[in-house]
Amino acid sequence: MKSLFSLASLSLLFVACGSQYKKAEDSKNTTTQTVNPTTYAETITEAELKDMLYTYASDEFAGRETGTEGETKAINYLKAHYMSNNVAAAKGNNDYFQNVPLEELATPNVTLTANGKALKNLEDIVSITPMPTSKFSASQVIDLGYGIESETYSNYKNVDIKDKVVLIRSGEPKNEDGTYLITGTEEASKWSNFRQEFATKRDLAKDKGAKAVLYYNPNVFAMAAMRYGSSSGRMVLSGNDNKMYYILLNDNAANAILNSNTTIDNTFTNKTINATINIDYTNNSKPLKANNVVAVIEGSEKPEEYIVISAHLDHIGIHDGEINNGADDDGSGTVAVLEIAEAFAKAKKDGHGPKRSIVFLNVTGEEKGLLGSSYYADQDPIFPLSQTVANLNIDMIGRTDPKREGDRNYVYLIGSDKLSTDLHNISEEVNTKYSNIELDYTYNDENDPNRFYYRSDHYNFAKNNIPVIFYFNGTHDDYHRPSDTPDKIEYDLLQNRARLVFYTAWELANREQRIIVDKAE
Repeated sequence: MKSLFSLASLSLLFVACGSQYKKAEDSKNTTTQTVNPTTYAETITEAELKDMLYTYASDEFAGRETGTEGETKAINYLKAHYMSNNVAAAKGNNDYFQNVPLEELATPNVTLTANGKALKNLEDIVSITPMPTSKFSASQVIDLGYGIESETYSNYKNVDIKDKVVLIRSGEPKNEDGTYLITGTEEASKWSNFRQEFATKRDLAKDKGAKAVLYYNPNVFAMAAMRYGSSSGRMVLSGNDNKMYYILLNDNAANAILNSNTTIDNTFTNKTINATINIDYTNNSKPLKANNVVAVIEGSEKPEEYIVISAHLDHIGIHDGEINNGADDDGSGTVAVLEIAEAFAKAKKDGHGPKRSIVFLNVTGEEKGLLGSSYYADQDPIFPLSQTVANLNIDMIGRTDPKREGDRNYVYLIGSDKLSTDLHNISEEVNTKYSNIELDYTYNDENDPNRFYYRSDHYNFAKNNIPVIFYFNGTHDDYHRPSDTPDKIEYDLLQNRARLVFYTAWELANREQRIIVDKAE
């Protein structure tokens, strides 16, 4: 767990946390009024949250799967709520919808011919990453061993893989005593951690310009063939065609490429293998439309600066005839955003609107790979990312982690200190002043094997160097199951956590100085 910062930035000593100042002038005098945000935080109530969630996570919405009729009902529900509270559409003219163009994946037709032997998709190989319909040939394969590059060990020394076919294996080197060479302990690094290895090795090779990565990992081949052999529900953003083939191999395929049972050891160095490789790929995907819902309250003094409060509006839909209502995931975050928007709208109606603009971003396709937030951040930011001060992302805040039974007054915070010391300090101070919830940083650890920091929509802001906080209650036995229903939500916790987000947004929106990004990558 990251160490906590004990001191706020100097500027905070001179700005009352959570205070907003308005000047009211008569013919002779100018007075200053201090606005207490608690007046508006207290409009976020258990009763209203419960009423909304029993609708939003009802069978009528059929699990809100991306691109379905159930999700259409969800986005119309959100639009109606914003309109009824006079929270404007981000695009103007009551246009609350940001179209997110998607492709619904179907199993591709893929053949990999290695040294004259035809290897079939799902039998000998599994195509992991969707590609446009295309063909590719090569006469050599660069064997990169583990495909690792770190401060202490590298398989990339003295080799250029641009536009080449590379072969990498699962795992990482160990010392003679059985400890891992990279960590020096019995704990694996990201290079062989189950949740990280696939993406880490792929992304490194992609960044170095590889045309095709052939990944030998026989331990997960059967599982991958089952997953990628089913096209049900898998989606990608349209226009995001990959330029690198990423193909998983079983023993038969690896031997066909290597013509031997070549193994590697800790002294492995890369080498070039003469091998004739032909890849024939046919993409069978179909276009699909979905929408983010985006509303805004314009700032009174710094309208060109934005605080984004986000939650994903989708869930996983219907499986085996059962509706997955997604009350906690992420119905809880969605209704929290609606209540926070309503609270800010009431403040504005009373003449106490935020100095900076507040954007309420309900994104689609989170369950399909953070697609809606990726589209907003990477392709069509309605408001400039350079002027986006912070993202407060809410994903599952209505339940108690079984690990925390008997100690309910908590919320997991992830990411608050990763890009901005200011943001972390403000978050802590706001909580101490108003909420007194235990801020648990268990999953903020750099080595968190769950990788939650990378698994919700805030990450698409963080990768663009926008400071984030991810509010999360942890998983539970009903996660991604039909049993995640509104009756199991602990509405007092949902209320208090939603109020914490409101208070934090209030301070970020109304403080004199924009928070400093002092840890940008």
